[in-house]
Amino acid sequence: MASHIAQLTYAIGDIHGYDDLFARLVERIRNDAEMIGERPRLILLGDYIDRGPASRQVLDRILRLQKAPWCDFIALKGNHEEALLRFLANPVSGETWRIWGGAATLESYGVAMPFLANDIDIWCDVRDDFARAFDPAHLDLLRAMPVSFQTDDYLFVHAGVDPDVPLEDQGPETFMYIRGRFQLAEQACQYVVVHGHTPEDPVTDLAWRIGVDSGVYKIGVLTAVRLRKDERKLLQVEA
Repeated sequence: MASHIAQLTYAIGDIHGYDDLFARLVERIRNDAEMIGERPRLILLGDYIDRGPASRQVLDRILRLQKAPWCDFIALKGNHEEALLRFLANPVSGETWRIWGGAATLESYGVAMPFLANDIDIWCDVRDDFARAFDPAHLDLLRAMPVSFQTDDYLFVHAGVDPDVPLEDQGPETFMYIRGRFQLAEQACQYVVVHGHTPEDPVTDLAWRIGVDSGVYKIGVLTAVRLRKDERKLLQVEA
């Protein structure tokens, strides 16, 4: 039996600071929904920042989408948003965040990243500079983001779910970070899981999971899936 969703829904995979592609994909989705003639729900699956050149602009666009009259809007938290919040709380995690692409986010807010930053005092200074530069509205946005959204036959999360643990016993750590066990499962839970987190080329479109992280920072392709009743279709834009 095909999975069903009541409201026309679009879910966008990991954006990673590529605001130009994000803007183009949102416009394509808006035009697509207008052609269909139904009010859409737009879901972002996390990882809006790091690696790409325009993390700040991506978060600005998300704030505007929250107020956009043409769609219902949900932005889920990814592990990169969690890493930024962790760095603000404790700069000892700065080197890990830098390896994940955090230097690009710092740069988008005008914060210099030292060439050698293996000293906690240096990271404290970087954190303090970033805390002053980071838009308070962006901080509120990230802190308020949910880690999952469920409707009808579908569950939306950033990374996936654990097939070996009851869904009600899972939480942010699993939803934002899991990879292997989830992807290798024959079916991870009773819902179709729509997720990002793990770059796949081509993206995954299976009966029980849809993975729409197309590795934008590697191949310059940003992906969304359109879910309408019992149908699904991939939408992509390329750099």
